[in-house]
Amino acid sequence: MGIGGSANAQDAVCHGSKPIFSSPVKLEAIASKLRRHEPVRILAIGSSSTEGIGASSPAFSYPAQLQANLIQAWKGPVTVENAGKGGETIIETIGRLEAALKAKKPDLVIWQVGTNDAVKGGDEAGFSTLLRQGIDAAQALGVEVILVDQQYYPAIKDLGRYERFVSLVGATAATEQVPVFSRYKLMKAWSERSADILGSMLSSDGFHMGDRGYDCLAQLIADGLHYPMAVSEIAPGMAATVAAQP
Repeated sequence: MGIGGSANAQDAVCHGSKPIFSSPVKLEAIASKLRRHEPVRILAIGSSSTEGIGASSPAFSYPAQLQANLIQAWKGPVTVENAGKGGETIIETIGRLEAALKAKKPDLVIWQVGTNDAVKGGDEAGFSTLLRQGIDAAQALGVEVILVDQQYYPAIKDLGRYERFVSLVGATAATEQVPVFSRYKLMKAWSERSADILGSMLSSDGFHMGDRGYDCLAQLIADGLHYPMAVSEIAPGMAATVAAQP
């Protein structure tokens, strides 16, 4: 459970539309570190959804809750660094990402990306180029990358344009062979079930997630990271095969 200790992330609303990662998450290097009882460092980078805007306190941001969930699941020392900065577009985040990779190589990067680029009128081709650049910079150092795509919210003004940016995240990730956690599909499914359900996951501004939404996000990401870790302990080489099964 998240830092708040509530059952929100465990309820049927959160898990009823549980998304799968677009491809199996490969954590062999992290599994090896945990078997050696070595600390694991995860860099969570992005904009306001990573920083935790909309949460009642920093303790309820998704990186803080993800850290608590992974410590419990992995039974080892895990640090999730919150490198979120509200309002950023990809051109601003890419510089911070590359600097962070050089300063202290993490074991995993979770990159929440694309909302502000879609909202603020960013260039689609330029967005894809920078997204590939960031992924390549991490992979060149042997760092695993997971992307978290855009949020869904009721007041999207240009849905066609917005969803093109969502698709760009998925298409670029497929080309670069990195998994995507589709927050957009998750939140849109909440909305399709009930406006009240989506509203309960959002903060009062109707745009950012609130405590409950961040709790769900953290738990669902942790579930996706824990399952490949668990099956990798069963037999070497089986993780990808088992994790890919429905």
